[in-house]
Amino acid sequence: MGSVLAGVLQLVALVGALALVHVPVGGYMARVYSSTRHLRVEKWIYRGIGADPDAPMRWPAYLRGVLAFSAVGVLFLYLLQRLQGVLPGSLRFSSVGPAQSFNTAVSFVTNTNWQSYYGEQTMGHVVQTAGLAVQNFVSAAVGMAVAVALVRGFAGSRTGELGNFWTDLVRGTLRILVPMAAVAAVVLVARGVIQNFSGIHEVGQFFDGHGTGGSRQWNGGAVASQEAIKELGTNGGGYFNANSAHPFENPTPFTNLFEVFLILLIPFSLTRTFGVMVGSVRQGYAILATMVTVWLGFTALMMWTEFAHHGPALQAAGGALEGKETRFGVGGSSIFAVATTLTSTGAVDSFHSSFTGLGGGIAMLGMMLGEIAPGGTGSGLYGMLIMAVIAVFIAGLMVGRTPEYLGKKIGTREMKLAACYILVTPALVLVLTAASMALPTPPHSVLNPGAHGFSEVLYAFTSAANNNGSAFAGLNANTDWFNTTTGLAMLLGRFLPMVFVLALAGSLAGQRPVPATAGTLRTEKPLFAGLLVGAVLIITGLTYFPALALGPLAEGLAS
Repeated sequence: MGSVLAGVLQLVALVGALALVHVPVGGYMARVYSSTRHLRVEKWIYRGIGADPDAPMRWPAYLRGVLAFSAVGVLFLYLLQRLQGVLPGSLRFSSVGPAQSFNTAVSFVTNTNWQSYYGEQTMGHVVQTAGLAVQNFVSAAVGMAVAVALVRGFAGSRTGELGNFWTDLVRGTLRILVPMAAVAAVVLVARGVIQNFSGIHEVGQFFDGHGTGGSRQWNGGAVASQEAIKELGTNGGGYFNANSAHPFENPTPFTNLFEVFLILLIPFSLTRTFGVMVGSVRQGYAILATMVTVWLGFTALMMWTEFAHHGPALQAAGGALEGKETRFGVGGSSIFAVATTLTSTGAVDSFHSSFTGLGGGIAMLGMMLGEIAPGGTGSGLYGMLIMAVIAVFIAGLMVGRTPEYLGKKIGTREMKLAACYILVTPALVLVLTAASMALPTPPHSVLNPGAHGFSEVLYAFTSAANNNGSAFAGLNANTDWFNTTTGLAMLLGRFLPMVFVLALAGSLAGQRPVPATAGTLRTEKPLFAGLLVGAVLIITGLTYFPALALGPLAEGLAS
């Protein structure tokens, strides 16, 4: 079987699997967030944290819950790393330095999982399991809670209430993420992913260029359980430095495709949840169609650029195999790269810096879109709904009517909030990239000259501000400058957009729905989906094109 055909068949199988679970998973999540019944274990948690699960919240209270919970998470994870040297189960690793502890704590709490360290040489079992793995669950649940709050804003009528953050957080964790991750972990263990708490093992007889000899150290860990939630919650932080290219995390082509399935499962299914909760599944299908169109388009482009045969070496290899695992091939690596950058996952099964110039640009552009096709757990849905508000506003200007979406008028306040949302991450990316290239010290971390070196810095801040976490990896990011600036980019890139999303949700929830008329734009139709795709691509293109022209486009055209 040819490598191109193998890649296409993998994509077809992936689409089929996602289509099979879309309705049941999306419907289940809608029931979870709409239920009035609390499980016994949930009641214990509410009692323990002193929360009233039935008290409705307006958007300022909901936001305070998000920020307070996340702040405690950052503090706890920071202290856990700083105290690692005296904790049991640390594999004799020393405590993590202050700058890196701050960066890592912010990274995992913001669902970014940017890692400027070697996981197997830095973090022991306690930090990996009690710290990083826990944040993989709850940071994903926070994103889903904010998305559901925005959906309630569209569905509500003159109340201003968005539900209860603590209820949404606990239910998202216990009823959705934990059971799904448990099933996924069992599948991964059955297919060869390790799951243990073993210590460090000395393995000898490695080839060193002259002959065999020497040794390497390997440590085990609860890898399958962390790998499952790492992908399911679109987190991305790997147990090992090689991430999903490591055979302990991702041993076979089946596990590779299964991990892509986990990455896309909740973001795509949330469109069904949205449709059910607003009372029109067709609206959910319109959002789904937009996401699928962009995702398939990016996947096809990535596979084309990586399979293109420029020169005898690539012709002999059957594609651009540098930096890719032979057990996955060009097709599997391309599918994974698009899935991880069009969501906020950041996991990698290949070396993105070794992709072709245009291939690396496609991965970067996927993050620059705002990771909305389908995006992260929750963040993808609320990001796409913000773009839908903007698309409706553009359509209203074109026909001279007051823009409406799902029966809610999109006025001055709503557009200001939507505009602020889409401006936050580009401002962070472009300003911090410019500062890093202009100041005398940061460019010393760039290991490659010219356009590719610029792309490494641009990719790093694009990944951090969009809460992705992947990297070109040709950049030494473990410096005070990059640890601090990427940490700030992750914090602001995560929570400032949430402020605008929840404020918009509160504004929409306070409105009375407007009845549809003959002049109302039908937002469940293919025409609107096409308009939404155009709005996403044009807004991103106008914002980032100059920076892309200096980096991946220049490199791709020169090769």
